[in-house]
Amino acid sequence: MKPFGNFWAIAPAVLIALGLGAGIAQAQDQVNVRFSWKLKGEYAPLYLAQEKGYYAKEHLNVRMGEGAGAQAALGALIQGHEDIVVLPGIFALSAIQKGIPVKLVALYQPKTPIALISFPEKPVRTPKDLEGKTVATSVGETATTYLGVFCKLNHIDCNQVHLVTMNDQARYPSFIERHVDVVSVYEDTDLPIIEAKEKTKFVVMNMVEHGLAIPGLALATSDQDVAHKADVLKRYLRATNAGLAEAKAHPEEAAQALIKNWPGAPDPKIVAEQVRIALKSYTTAPGHPPGWIDQKTIADALQLLQSTGQITDAKPPSTFYTDALLSR
Repeated sequence: MKPFGNFWAIAPAVLIALGLGAGIAQAQDQVNVRFSWKLKGEYAPLYLAQEKGYYAKEHLNVRMGEGAGAQAALGALIQGHEDIVVLPGIFALSAIQKGIPVKLVALYQPKTPIALISFPEKPVRTPKDLEGKTVATSVGETATTYLGVFCKLNHIDCNQVHLVTMNDQARYPSFIERHVDVVSVYEDTDLPIIEAKEKTKFVVMNMVEHGLAIPGLALATSDQDVAHKADVLKRYLRATNAGLAEAKAHPEEAAQALIKNWPGAPDPKIVAEQVRIALKSYTTAPGHPPGWIDQKTIADALQLLQSTGQITDAKPPSTFYTDALLSR
């Protein structure tokens, strides 16, 4: 019996010498993450989590990649090519309502930081100032899609707001050339870029401050993965939240982590400003972990979608999300 005892005593050392023990110790679960769009400041906490080793600490090998729209990203998700999709929450709600078998598992931007900008000589500082102004719009453009709701919330006459429909790529040039008075921007993406390019500080009317709440940056996964990869997803969310906490404490470091992975990134000052604004919009409900989803937020967003005719007969809010994968 003694030789066997000696064998078991030295077995770990033998395995390590053969390279087997190290392989076992370092086994990692693969997690494929797809963004719904190109790189931008919103994604900085995820890259900081990777750089700081938070994913590796959770025994995860995370691959992140750019996308070409929410629809394509969700398609890859339900086909099993991706494990997580990072996208605007409002798009996920619409897709789930239509029967796509996915769920939101974290919502970091309960209210998308969207704004209307104008020139100082013809300013729109309050919703009432919109009356009599021309506003650039395009098919599917977020702010003007919900302009009717915004008008109702702020008791203004939308019939006096003149929408000028154009190709999405033409909205900003048309605004800069003064063909329209107002254009919408995502404050954490477009605004720093356009202000730096035009060397102008525009008048910014934040639509969130005037009641428009559109769920923004969120994480979605398939119903199948919720059922069969819960442990992996929990570890992923825990590491991501660690990255978010680190980013809030060190936003410049988060911006640098993103830039390192962003070929052809904008000027570092622009990226830093995108990150700063995005982090400010990542709010957490008291007593809950980052990403926790409030049922009222979902219910209100469904009402918003119904009011614009994007969906009818909304499913129960619990159909659209789960908080079960988030750790306190």
